[in-house]
Amino acid sequence: METKINILHYPRLDTILLVEQAIQNYEDYPTRMQLWKSLSKGIQYQTFKLILEYLEKSNKIMFKEDKIIWIFANNKKLNELINNSI
Repeated sequence: METKINILHYPRLDTILLVEQAIQNYEDYPTRMQLWKSLSKGIQYQTFKLILEYLEKSNKIMFKEDKIIWIFANNKKLNELINNSI
């Protein structure tokens, strides 16, 4: 049975895109807290967690240990790795 969470604020599209871009532009794989603190826009942590949950459910990111990994098809690091392995 799923527990219902009372969501006070849903993120806007520009906020979701900001988080996506930040994950993709990170040199290394950030933790949740590193990513949240690096965002220029003041985003409530509850909203930030909701965005990460959405990105994970849409198969754009995954979590390995505490790190956030961008796995969507336009991943520059992944494309370089694939091209160099052939």
